[in-house]
Amino acid sequence: MNGPLSGIKVVEVANFLAVPSCAALMADMGAEVIKVEPRQGDPFRWLARREEFQVDFPINYAFELDNRGKRGIALDLNKPEAVEVVCKLVDRADVFVTNLVPRRLERFRLRYEDLSPENLRLIYLAFSGYGPRGPDRDRLGFDHTAFWARSGVMHMISEVNDEPLDIQDGMGDHTTSPLLLAGVLAALLERHRTGKGQLVTASLLNMGLWVLGTDVQEALAAGRPPHRRRRAEARDAMVNTYKTGDGKWFLMVMPDNDVNWTRLCKAIDRADMISDPRFDTVEGRKENVAQIITLLDQIFGCKPLDDWTPSLDANEVIYAPMRGLMEALEDPQVEANDMLCTVEHPNHGPYKILNTPFRLEGSEVGPRGPAPELGQHTEEVLLELGYSWDDINRLQDGSVTLGP
Repeated sequence: MNGPLSGIKVVEVANFLAVPSCAALMADMGAEVIKVEPRQGDPFRWLARREEFQVDFPINYAFELDNRGKRGIALDLNKPEAVEVVCKLVDRADVFVTNLVPRRLERFRLRYEDLSPENLRLIYLAFSGYGPRGPDRDRLGFDHTAFWARSGVMHMISEVNDEPLDIQDGMGDHTTSPLLLAGVLAALLERHRTGKGQLVTASLLNMGLWVLGTDVQEALAAGRPPHRRRRAEARDAMVNTYKTGDGKWFLMVMPDNDVNWTRLCKAIDRADMISDPRFDTVEGRKENVAQIITLLDQIFGCKPLDDWTPSLDANEVIYAPMRGLMEALEDPQVEANDMLCTVEHPNHGPYKILNTPFRLEGSEVGPRGPAPELGQHTEEVLLELGYSWDDINRLQDGSVTLGP
């Protein structure tokens, strides 16, 4: 399969999600990605399976998502011989991606300033929890901690006086990985113009602030944090959640103006509310927002969601039902837009997987194959680098893990 990144060589020295997910997207676009794991494997290989989630699936479903289409080698970077292997790979690479903290990169001699003199065209992505400078540059962090909790997102999402809400595993990482990809692609474009590589840096903390950008800008402008409100205290009754008669919730987003108010009143068959002196102006609706929410709660609670759908659609009300995950996966839009696809595993047959979250009409984009087994391509890659079988046997004594 061809792709927009065909011919681009990527070396990944990373674990868990954000950076491996970024590299998987590059593999989806045709790049050759070599994943370098420790000899015991990326910890995500073993942690992704949830004990309470029993499923008859022979391979690690979560690891497959973020590592599909790569080749894999396993090295002990505490051994100079293993670091030498990585350096040889990087000398031939276009892109190096890592999430090792600065002190580990320095110890392994894999910093940008260590590698770039031997490959001036190298694009180097250094990703971390908290950024490459400052007192916490070496602090370890997951998306739960750096992206969600420390950035302010957790605080702004949790309702007032309620227990804090945590995110599902990988939500911050999968939000971050396309932005990492954008940084790498921008550097590749710049290299096309100048012939020179460069360092790209990003962090989970910075990505959390970016996701919370509207609130961040309000705080910067006003010198105070935005107010957090319960649904009954919403500023706009037409931007709120409502429960229908069958106990289902939906979210409506119709920013308050006279056109949207008229549409909503017609959709709920309450034309009298259009001219109600309490609600016939934007100012009046803001002043009486609690009354409107109470009325809408009563009205929507009279019928099941399916009975509301025709009138909401006919009047162009912008809304969406709150779906369960299995309902979302069965959504006709998911199938119609190829949001899921099938990958063929050589040992376990076909299985479903999330497709690349974007399409290019003129190029082939999508998973190229399954994730590698631990050390699956170690011998193959070492032979390509010019190592002899004697060299490989010597490295196997403590520096490398050979595949199954």
